[in-house]
Amino acid sequence: MILTEKEISERLVGLDLPPSIKEAIRDGLKGVSTSSEQLAEIISLVAADYSHSKVESCEAVGVVAAQSIGEPGTQMTMRTFHYAGVAEINVTLGLPRLIEIVDARKIPSTPTMTIKLNQDYAHDRDLAREVAWAIESSSILHLGSIATDLAEMNVIIELNPSALEQRKITAEEVASRLKEETGLNVDQKENLLVMAPKEPSYRELLQLVEKIKRLSLKGVEGIKRVVIRKEGDEYILYTEGSSIKKVMQFEGVDPARIKTNNISEIGEVLGIEAARNAIINEATDTLREQGLSVDVRHIMLVADIMTVDGELKQIGRHGVSGEKASVLARAAFEVTVNHILDAAIRGDVDDLKGVTENVIVGQPIQLGTGDVTLVAIKR
Repeated sequence: MILTEKEISERLVGLDLPPSIKEAIRDGLKGVSTSSEQLAEIISLVAADYSHSKVESCEAVGVVAAQSIGEPGTQMTMRTFHYAGVAEINVTLGLPRLIEIVDARKIPSTPTMTIKLNQDYAHDRDLAREVAWAIESSSILHLGSIATDLAEMNVIIELNPSALEQRKITAEEVASRLKEETGLNVDQKENLLVMAPKEPSYRELLQLVEKIKRLSLKGVEGIKRVVIRKEGDEYILYTEGSSIKKVMQFEGVDPARIKTNNISEIGEVLGIEAARNAIINEATDTLREQGLSVDVRHIMLVADIMTVDGELKQIGRHGVSGEKASVLARAAFEVTVNHILDAAIRGDVDDLKGVTENVIVGQPIQLGTGDVTLVAIKR
């Protein structure tokens, strides 16, 4: 007999189970021949497993999470760069990447994005290439050559017509962009641009050349390279550099399927919940890539503590550890003398409620059996 979804849902009402587990039971039993007795046994086994997996009262979850992530972290290789199947785009992995995540670095050492495209663009290589060229930052060196004429004290830029056509930019647009950024006159003769510094000096000339080379004439500043790779039946773009807010606005890009390894940027653009999920995904992927298995709940606890106040905080003296209520706990972490001196000046009181401060003063910690006080009453 196949029970209907409604009958299964009715049996799950009132059970102390999360909605996701109830949903999994409904999906798992859909279309399966099950009697009422079998359903009752399945539900009781799931409920027992869920109850067994819950954290017991007075459990030191923070210490267990720290051990569970820290111990596999010691086995991680110091391999910093990994050839991610994409030509010439390296990503930081291993221990350096895990440190970056918990330190909540504003800019990771190798920022990168994975950009998936809309249905119209994802299956056409030419359209995908157009999006890639629109996103990739174009400098003078991509569009032509630059040289200096010391006799005339000017800079000569020779633009390549095919490169201009490829990147959908005209010589006039290049000239106006250079004029706008440098404030200098640009003498244009078709694809030849000539510029001179305000003062005819060798130093000024070299500085002008360097400034022109650094200018982003088209595309997103900071995205140095975009590589196209076919995965399955769709083309995916990989970038060197990250700017999720600007890239979302390009035609052909699917804004719901953009990924970046810059967690701070995700927090600013998509909100703190998205940053929390990014911490969990990045840390899990980093550990998995090294062949290490850590229960996701430990990583979730770290992500929660880093984002609980609505902003991204590092696990360090400028974040979570530096903002603990206990003076001794803060002093035990880093800059001991400063913390104790500041606390003495302010007249702070330590309630000795945490693990660290009780260990320091030699008292039982208020967790596990230490959280229970027994009083003997004489009758």
